Amino acid sequence: MPDFDFDAKVDELIASDWTGVTITHPYKIAARTRAGDGMIAEAAHLAASNLLTFRPKTKGFNTDYTGFVGAWKATMGDALPGKVAVAGAGGVAGAIVPALVVLGASDITLWDPVPEAAEKMAELVGGPARAIGMDESGDATRDADGLVNASALGMGDDRRSAFDTAAIGEQSWAFDAVYTPTQTTFLKAAASQGLLAISGFDLFRHMILGSFEAYSGIRPDPVAMLPLIDALRPD
Repeated sequence: MPDFDFDAKVDELIASDWTGVTITHPYKIAARTRAGDGMIAEAAHLAASNLLTFRPKTKGFNTDYTGFVGAWKATMGDALPGKVAVAGAGGVAGAIVPALVVLGASDITLWDPVPEAAEKMAELVGGPARAIGMDESGDATRDADGLVNASALGMGDDRRSAFDTAAIGEQSWAFDAVYTPTQTTFLKAAASQGLLAISGFDLFRHMILGSFEAYSGIRPDPVAMLPLIDALRPD
């Protein structure tokens, strides 16, 4: 939406007495800028925000970050991510890559069609994160313990995969941030090769827990709420 003015829309929502708004691709980095020093402490180190609340002042949250940590622990328990290859350095990567660091990833290679985006992301995250060129992605994929699609490839009617299917097979796990459809071309290929697949809907389920708390101020009971969220599965 080239003519969409993100800040003007936020101003309009505040003037209309909205409680807050959830933000998706491609405005998560703009939302982080808008939140400024109003980011909650847990997410203050992140480069993106996907939820803003407006009362009494603007606060920024990142339920992609908390959602991924929740989905990882629910699926993988205390397992460490190991060496991870990440395709995409946009808004959701700004949550997933720092979450991987917190979860104990030993090495994170990331790439993006815009090389500067991957370089900036690696610089912001630091630690085990490093940017590589697209031409190196095949080797990074084959060398990884886990694969992460943090791009929009595979969303909706797009049947492309962020990873060369021929390079999938020796890894242990795969995660796709796309949740419509829940079983993307990439995740299907990963599952067919025996990888433990974590879907974008797994992330979405845990995102809702954080979003509910951000909007209402009430911390939900995951045991009671997660089965209800399953009814929202798109396919």
